[in-house]
Amino acid sequence: MKRPNLTPLAASLPSTVPFVGPETQERQLGRPFRARIGANENGFGPSPRVIEAIAASAIDVWKYADPENFELRAQIARHHGVDPANIMIGPGIDGLLGLAVRLFVEPGQAVVSSLGGYPTFNYHVAGYGARLVTVPYRHDHEDLDGLLDAIRREQPAMAYLANPDNPMGTWWPAGDVQRFIEAIPETTMLILDEAYCETAPASALPPLDTGRTNVLRMRTFSKAYGMAGMRCGYVIGEADNIRAFDKVRDHFGMARLTQVAAGAALADQEWLGSVVGRIARSRDRIVQIAETNGLAALPSASNFVAIDCGADGAFALNVLQSLIARDIFVRKPMAPGLDRCIRVSCGPDDLMDIFAEELPGALAAARGN
Repeated sequence: MKRPNLTPLAASLPSTVPFVGPETQERQLGRPFRARIGANENGFGPSPRVIEAIAASAIDVWKYADPENFELRAQIARHHGVDPANIMIGPGIDGLLGLAVRLFVEPGQAVVSSLGGYPTFNYHVAGYGARLVTVPYRHDHEDLDGLLDAIRREQPAMAYLANPDNPMGTWWPAGDVQRFIEAIPETTMLILDEAYCETAPASALPPLDTGRTNVLRMRTFSKAYGMAGMRCGYVIGEADNIRAFDKVRDHFGMARLTQVAAGAALADQEWLGSVVGRIARSRDRIVQIAETNGLAALPSASNFVAIDCGADGAFALNVLQSLIARDIFVRKPMAPGLDRCIRVSCGPDDLMDIFAEELPGALAAARGN
């Protein structure tokens, strides 16, 4: 039987996704996880004002959302002290990454990123036929000097840097990031992924410069604002680059309730501050749990902590699988050198209690005891 053919590019891609969701794993297990602490979600939840705003606006879901995201763009712009022309909103950073690659990278062109960095970015690079050039981490940080060497060598259309980093949670001070920005060629578009900026120290964030034409800074409501399920991210950049997103984006891609929820979240900075404090205390708790079990936790400026399991990647994978068998959802880096760790998301005390209770048994099982 004949059928339409995939394009050669699509046919060449693996039939995989960057992440296996906890729901998939729960279906395989036949039961729910007791502790969902693997997807860098904010278990402390959104502001109560968000829930109230969603409830009040639910009757309007028969309407399409404003395709220009006018009110939310204006609110975000005021929050950052920039013009609304410097803001573009999209369905999470993941969706915006795909649009950015589509806009600025041609098939076959080089794109530079870190080996083991955020896999969804790599997924988009492959999906648009570009050539990914990767640089290993150095001392559990993205290697700024190594990335610059690759950028100078390859003259790529795009480079990607996350600060703070996922999956390790480490970060660079703003001065180092600024020097990196200033050193890249004017023809290379830098994606600076700042998904965890609210949980990072202020000293990690360079000042916003919307006049620079080769930097796009990406932020999200999925992490500190506690709205991963609403799918709302945004780009801060130079006005012409921001305007270019209108050429390719889905103009009705933002749900009406998402627009309302994001606006309510942004308006409640007091709640955000309280959640950032709880995340910091949860990070400390994860560090304490790791140390109690003879493990070392990496310093983190994100809403998760990478725990060095003290051996190789195979052992860390055994620890992860043993935790899953105990109904605890965590994830781990997979790149060589980073794969010795598991990654545990911050969350309320009851989830941390479950993790503390089950980690010793998971370690013993992984060691064959």
